[in-house]
Amino acid sequence: MASIPLMSSSDSHSDIVATLERDGCVVVTGALDEPTRKSLARELGPYIERADANADLDAKYRTESGAMANFYPGSTKRVTALAARSESFRSILTHPMTLAACEKILKPNCVSYQVHATSALVVGPGATEQVLHREDDGFPFFTVPRPNLVVASMWAISDFTAANGGTHLVPGSHRWVAGRRARDDEVAAAEMLAGSVLMWMGGTLHGAGANVSDGWRFGIFTSYSLGWLRQEENQYVDTPIALARSMPREVRDLLGYRMCGALGFYDPGTRP
Repeated sequence: MASIPLMSSSDSHSDIVATLERDGCVVVTGALDEPTRKSLARELGPYIERADANADLDAKYRTESGAMANFYPGSTKRVTALAARSESFRSILTHPMTLAACEKILKPNCVSYQVHATSALVVGPGATEQVLHREDDGFPFFTVPRPNLVVASMWAISDFTAANGGTHLVPGSHRWVAGRRARDDEVAAAEMLAGSVLMWMGGTLHGAGANVSDGWRFGIFTSYSLGWLRQEENQYVDTPIALARSMPREVRDLLGYRMCGALGFYDPGTRP
């Protein structure tokens, strides 16, 4: 059976990134302390409370993009625009370990990398299994296996288990040729304690597992992409310039408020 490598936040960033590149995924324990997890839960709590766990996003997604079904399982609360909604979340964006992964994996293909998408995911009992997919599927112009375009992570705010639908991954699939399908024995569930982080390559097959437990699972998804790509989540709309100006420069740059080579110039006179 497939398994996901397990490492500790005390391990060197270079060793963690090397494992990520080799296997396509890695779980790192002890990456996020309890006070930060509590702050995240408190700051995002009002938005999560209002979120509809059974919104028919699958139908909307198919209608607008013609994408596959079962991409948005029900019994799941989804909250985006996390950089604008949670100050504590910004420490996740600039976590040295994930930025080390971006430096090694993304930076060779770009002048600068950026935040690609963010989401708080609270998955309840009865949530079904999500179809396996790749983070870089939004860029079908490249042939699988694609160049390194995206690096993704899931931060465990609560424990992840096989029963509550811990993320399914297919180790090694970031190197597969197009069209190869995963066998059951090639799929592994990410089981990790609260405070751990799961990282995976943009080409690694993955998807949320079915929650057959009686509890809710809380994770925070964050991904990064090459600075010359269109971001999956429109950070400029989610984080208006007036708000971005109040953020640390490193966060503002990661959100995309800087040029990437010759791309992204603007006229300061048009800014509010």
